Amino acid sequence: MAKITIVFGVLLILLGAVAYATLGHHPHTLIPLGFGVLLAIFGALANTPDSKRRMLFMHIAVTVGLLGFLGTIPGILGMIQMAGGHAVARPDAAKVQTIMGTLCFLFVALCVRSFIAARRARVS
Repeated sequence: MAKITIVFGVLLILLGAVAYATLGHHPHTLIPLGFGVLLAIFGALANTPDSKRRMLFMHIAVTVGLLGFLGTIPGILGMIQMAGGHAVARPDAAKVQTIMGTLCFLFVALCVRSFIAARRARVS
């Protein structure tokens, strides 16, 4: 899971960099980049043979991913409104938040699945 965490971190870094370059140089477009850097760092720290350290850093990483998803809910709701034909205040921000939210949700889902599998493997 540590390598997958790094991959999702790099994807979020790329999202933040592309949003910053294409949507104007607004500081809020760098939010996905910040979350990506955190995921990449914790993924690198979790890439260790010590199971206790790996568990600690993966739990921190999944918490970062969950906070990233929860923070994007307004943008996801804005995209749903846009799909329904309504106007939103910042459509570009809603798009970036929806992509970030999707990436974070997928990461959290993969982590939860991995945690459940690891627990089952320890019990049996």
